[in-house]
Amino acid sequence: MKKYSKIFMLLATSFALFMIPGRSAAQEQELQQLLLNMEKLTQLKSILSDMQKGYYIYEQGYGAISNLSKGNFDLHDTYLSGLLNVSPSVRNYSRIADIVSMQSSLLREYKASDHLFRTSNTFSPGELNYMGTVYEKLVSETMENVDELATVIAAGKLRMSDAERLKAVDRIYNSSADKLQFLRHFTRQGQILSIQRAKEQSEILKLKKLYGIVN
Repeated sequence: MKKYSKIFMLLATSFALFMIPGRSAAQEQELQQLLLNMEKLTQLKSILSDMQKGYYIYEQGYGAISNLSKGNFDLHDTYLSGLLNVSPSVRNYSRIADIVSMQSSLLREYKASDHLFRTSNTFSPGELNYMGTVYEKLVSETMENVDELATVIAAGKLRMSDAERLKAVDRIYNSSADKLQFLRHFTRQGQILSIQRAKEQSEILKLKKLYGIVN
């Protein structure tokens, strides 16, 4: 949380000082990739959910596994097989589902907040660019957690005991919780600032109307 707190401390001054041009084409491409990563996370969540309910993918045939991995990305067959073979104590660890849920919430809340801020007409292009950079960094690190989680809980990927895997899952859980907590705090501060500015704009319009000022 300390690392993200430093980022938040920059927010207050950055809103006043940052006047950065709009996103470049490269940044837009990065956002598109983040959306694809969201789909990857959604599919991983679906697979874990199926496993928690006690379904056996092997019983559905290898074709079903292949179908699960199709889309705008591929989940490697070796990962899927390893996920099925990993120890039940690891596979069924409740924090795995909690991690996926937090990561999904972060991506969903980021997307919603970014849209609202950009349509609020209360932030400058530079401020929006800065906020977008903070959100993108969080999402990027979240997707790194997704990849790390997939590696940790897949048999054959790492030479680790069950205890070591569970410890790694705990670390990813704490990291994910930290990121989600910071995102919500950062978003809330942006919302407060947006509301304050909207009120100021409303008061200015009232005064202009009172004094007959048309521009």
